[in-house]
Amino acid sequence: MGDFQGKVVLCVNLASKCGFTKQYSGLEALYQKFKDQGLVILGFPCNQFGGQEPGDDATIAQFCKNTYDVTFPVTKKTNVNGSDAHPIYNWLKAQKSGYLGLTLIKWNFEKFLVGKDGKVIQRYGSTTTPDAIAADVEKALAA
Repeated sequence: MGDFQGKVVLCVNLASKCGFTKQYSGLEALYQKFKDQGLVILGFPCNQFGGQEPGDDATIAQFCKNTYDVTFPVTKKTNVNGSDAHPIYNWLKAQKSGYLGLTLIKWNFEKFLVGKDGKVIQRYGSTTTPDAIAADVEKALAA
């Protein structure tokens, strides 16, 4: 995350065969609206929820580009829970727990908004759409 110091970062665990996959469009719209002001969206494809991200890294990248015209960074396939969870996700979950204090990621398209100071501002569940957090992003960018 040190590479993004002074930026507002939205981390999202992604899946291409999920009921929430259409959020790719909203994420890209949010990115286009705020990237010049300092927003970075980091997408982390994850196959830990119902096997809904079965492809390899190249297939996932092609899907993101061809289907949703995604231009924000999408990482290689990543685990977000368990002993082999990516260190970024271990840190994010430790900073901001979810519903009822649970730290586990419950499903695809959970989102973490990280401020310019590197602190997690908010955690959003899968059902929270990107346009619903636009005001929080704008506020974080203005801080």
